[in-house]
Amino acid sequence: MAQLARLLWLNAAPEQRDGQSIEAFAVDLAAWWAENDSHFAFVARLDESELVGMAWLAIVSRVPRPGATSRRSADIQSVYVVPEYRGNRVGSALVQAAADHALALGAGRVTVHSGRKAVPVYERLGFASSRQLLQKERMPS
Repeated sequence: MAQLARLLWLNAAPEQRDGQSIEAFAVDLAAWWAENDSHFAFVARLDESELVGMAWLAIVSRVPRPGATSRRSADIQSVYVVPEYRGNRVGSALVQAAADHALALGAGRVTVHSGRKAVPVYERLGFASSRQLLQKERMPS
């Protein structure tokens, strides 16, 4: 848990950390994960001890329809690879493993919200933009 917290910490902008220590965040992460069995963490290890990358997968139950009572969607979240290990397909392998797991669990689609630089990576892995998938962001206060 401490290593996952470290990767999430490194992936966050300093202003998002809000003065919280990595250790305190690890406690919060463990409590959150214990309450959210809809999320899976995929990790890449340098050796038996050090994590160098992660990708999170959220599985969401969808409203049943006649003939399809166990619909699911999936969202890949918080993909991060330690900078010195980028460019070695670590991130691609994590995303592929998460997407494969989602589809094996019966997800009808797998989505990802990406930064501009990572779009070509996701496209190489079979992701495509869709005019039907829309989003509305919260307005700044």
